[in-house]
Amino acid sequence: MDDSDTADAADGVDKETIRECVWDDLEESGEARFPFPPHGRIPNFAGADDAAERLAEQPEWRDATTIKANPDAPQLPVRRAALRAGKTVYMAVPRLADEKCFLKLDPDELSDYDAATTVSGSSEHGEQVGPDAVEEIDLIVSGSVAVTENGGRIGKGEGYSDLEYAILRGLGLVDESTAVATTVHERQLVDDTVAIGDHDVSMDLVVTPERTIRPESRAQPSGIDWDLLDEERLEEIPVLRRLQSS
Repeated sequence: MDDSDTADAADGVDKETIRECVWDDLEESGEARFPFPPHGRIPNFAGADDAAERLAEQPEWRDATTIKANPDAPQLPVRRAALRAGKTVYMAVPRLADEKCFLKLDPDELSDYDAATTVSGSSEHGEQVGPDAVEEIDLIVSGSVAVTENGGRIGKGEGYSDLEYAILRGLGLVDESTAVATTVHERQLVDDTVAIGDHDVSMDLVVTPERTIRPESRAQPSGIDWDLLDEERLEEIPVLRRLQSS
């Protein structure tokens, strides 16, 4: 499940071309923020705090008690805002490589929200839990390299964000009504027609420091597309083996 390669490039500009353009533009414009360079990652950007504040004004955020978030730098203020608002945050462990494949950040159990929400601090302060211990997710926040204004997301090319959604869907922890949001810089919004696959999760909320975009909804993936997973990935991710045998 690799979001860079599975869609037919004839359907639009290929994702890798978009990634390189966005990474270059953020760097050359001076809008990229630490860690540097922005290339090869979900890029941090100027105004990430403002985008997080704007997201926190949305009804989907206010209604959520549990949030699944990505671990990347630009969504750090989102994770901190969630804990400060009393929301439980779940993050996937790197590459979903453990039986206990999620980290739970419980605001009632943590004393240092700032430390607990960093990439390194989450594993130290969070509780590693298996799928059976994960609560139903009310809102998903994804990091993006680029997003189209109709909600098509481009990640960094490894496919884990879409796979994590598919796993949560397969476990019955999210459904078609679960909102999916991303926070990005205006420069990460692209006008190109992008090759988007059926397994790609679309964004219901695209939030920049300046505005909130609500794309017209489209059907989300209903679960794991086993045809896109090779034997190596199945061997690397225990929860996939569990779901495949269930």
